[in-house]
Amino acid sequence: MKRNIAIVAGGDSSEIVISLKSAEGIYSFLDKEKYNVYIAIVKRDEWAVRLPGGEHAPIDKNDFSFRENGVVRHFDFAYITIHGTPGEDGRLQGYFDLIGMPYSSCGMLVSALTFNKYVCNHYLKGFGVNIAPSIHLFKGETVTDDEVVRQLGLPLFVKPNDGGSSFGVTKVKEASGIQPAIAKAFGEGREVVIERFIDGTEVTCGCYKAAGKAVVFPLTEVVTDNEFFDFDAKYNGQVQEITPARISAELAEKVRRETLRIYGLLGAKGLIRVDYILPPDGEPVLLEVNTTPGMTATSFIPQQVRAAGLEIREVLTDIIESEFN
Repeated sequence: MKRNIAIVAGGDSSEIVISLKSAEGIYSFLDKEKYNVYIAIVKRDEWAVRLPGGEHAPIDKNDFSFRENGVVRHFDFAYITIHGTPGEDGRLQGYFDLIGMPYSSCGMLVSALTFNKYVCNHYLKGFGVNIAPSIHLFKGETVTDDEVVRQLGLPLFVKPNDGGSSFGVTKVKEASGIQPAIAKAFGEGREVVIERFIDGTEVTCGCYKAAGKAVVFPLTEVVTDNEFFDFDAKYNGQVQEITPARISAELAEKVRRETLRIYGLLGAKGLIRVDYILPPDGEPVLLEVNTTPGMTATSFIPQQVRAAGLEIREVLTDIIESEFN
């Protein structure tokens, strides 16, 4: 008998548009011979399942069920692809834990930890992971331009601490741009991180554990003529994404080992992606850990899966079935 799979998309942040694209990607990847697949859209004021005819059926929040042709349907598994709250910050994971629904991503605590970039990076720093020096601000806190430049130098990055897809991120080259960048970042979240610029090659590495095995994918090198890997670079084609990355085999293996180590240090689950800067003469520097990576056909993870000679359909089946074994 086929399992019923909910691809859970939507959310309450600016990243909803990316989430819906990822949902379509996952829908195209999943094995329809093995699963009945539905896209469930979760927003603050509306939870609904998209039915095959295009209409929507409301979700019963008591057990995440819905009605189709007068029959109550229950899901066996939730594949979470909400980028941002509530699907990436642990809230939805806590709900699924309460109702006993298996799901694809990291658990509630790990999701909450990794969603807070500053806290996650400093947690990992305690285990010897290299991170860039940074300043953290809660909404209402201030810092002077002189203090920022003294601690971090220029250029630097200002970004929301609790967001993604490069919304609200600014590369600041002059001190006069610091306060406007902070205001912009606070427009996307309640916390802001000001981070030292690290010159080098940007790479990203995906991995997962399932069915008693650990799989670390080839690295992707990110090359853009934009100031940084911003929204246009990510989603409007203003970037080269080169898989495998054009770095030495030794350095690539070092990053792959570090990615797997971070996976273990966090107690991660499902697919994650870890982003780094590789300075010309130094150790890899962690940028951030992404526990709900983009999953469109052209996203990093599907690219890396193909480069590894694997089938994305089989990878997703591994992740789903591992929750039942």
